[in-house]
Amino acid sequence: MSRISVRGFAVASATAVTTVGAVVGVASGNAQPSGDNLEATAADATLLADIPVGQQAQIQVSSLTQQADAQAAAADAAAKKSAEEAARIQAAKTAKAKKEAAEEQAEREAEEKAARASRDSVRDASSFSAKSSYSVSEVQAIARQMVPSDQFQCFSNIVDHESSWNYQAQNASSGAYGLVQALPGSKMSSAGADWQTNPATQIKWGLNYMNERYDSPCGAWSFWQANNWY
Repeated sequence: MSRISVRGFAVASATAVTTVGAVVGVASGNAQPSGDNLEATAADATLLADIPVGQQAQIQVSSLTQQADAQAAAADAAAKKSAEEAARIQAAKTAKAKKEAAEEQAEREAEEKAARASRDSVRDASSFSAKSSYSVSEVQAIARQMVPSDQFQCFSNIVDHESSWNYQAQNASSGAYGLVQALPGSKMSSAGADWQTNPATQIKWGLNYMNERYDSPCGAWSFWQANNWY
């Protein structure tokens, strides 16, 4: 069997350590180290030992395997840490998105509730007693009770421009009539036979017209601003 000479190899076998200690003692003329100091003496001495080539190869392979295992373990730990961090970030994003969606939903529900409350609070034209004449303030008061509060300002803007709240306003050239200047005025008969003299009937018709054609008085007002008519 071929052998190679190595320096400073720590012999694992107790028998080999004893033999090395004896050799060192003979060569130096000193007594053999005690059993307690045997391992330290072997480690400190400069030794020449013969190790079989196959055994040396096994030691090298074992060392490389241990290094590879250590590197693989470190890589696994790093990958696990990275995955956990990515999961944490994703969980935070998901939680934030859910919170924002819940807040938006709550806001929509609150707006819808307010709109329903506003609609439920309005009065129908038939709930107002007919009078022989009405002042501007009286007509506006009726409108406030018939038009949803969130739509009243838009409705008022249109009436301001169309008739200045005069329920008997008439356009001599076109025939448009009333608060909202229905053209022809007789269209308002669908809301009541007293369309010529009752501002509540005119408001009812005008509100229905704006809702059907523009979805709301504010939709009608937006169109009016762009076109100066609606």
